Amino acid sequence: MIKHATLALSLVALLAAGCSSGVKLDDVPVEDKTGSTSTTGNGANSGNTSQSGVAGVDLGQSARDAAGPVGVSRIVYFDYDSYVIKPEFQSLIEAHARFIKAGGNRKLMVEGHTDERGGREYNLALGQKRAEAVRRALALLGVSDAQVEAVSFGKEKPAAQGGTEEVHAKNRRAELSYR
Repeated sequence: MIKHATLALSLVALLAAGCSSGVKLDDVPVEDKTGSTSTTGNGANSGNTSQSGVAGVDLGQSARDAAGPVGVSRIVYFDYDSYVIKPEFQSLIEAHARFIKAGGNRKLMVEGHTDERGGREYNLALGQKRAEAVRRALALLGVSDAQVEAVSFGKEKPAAQGGTEEVHAKNRRAELSYR
């Protein structure tokens, strides 16, 4: 009985020693651009850090550019097991083409998605075909290939959850995302 109590106390002491370390989580070392090191206490500056040298970001024009053309959707929906762009999305693609061409350095990511039906490899391939279809449509309207990248997420990033046809329809899409 004494051996078991001693063994239990030894295990508790060993666990306590293993779980504690000498690193104080409230005093995190921070290195600034000048190379000097300082610490911060409780997540706040302790007053001995130099200016970081980080430039401010102008969110004016770049934030508007990242959103795409004003009042135009960024999603093209597809029929089941199809990567054919429906006629009702032609004006959306034309508006994005005008927007991209108007700003010479704008970059666009076209992300292809599928619903949950089908295998992983099949859905990745179908999502890629959907993204490529949108990329090709933009290219036919004069957008440079260097400005558009097509990627597939297959069924990995659904827009909606569930097994109804309405949910499946929301997930069969290509999303246009400005970078």
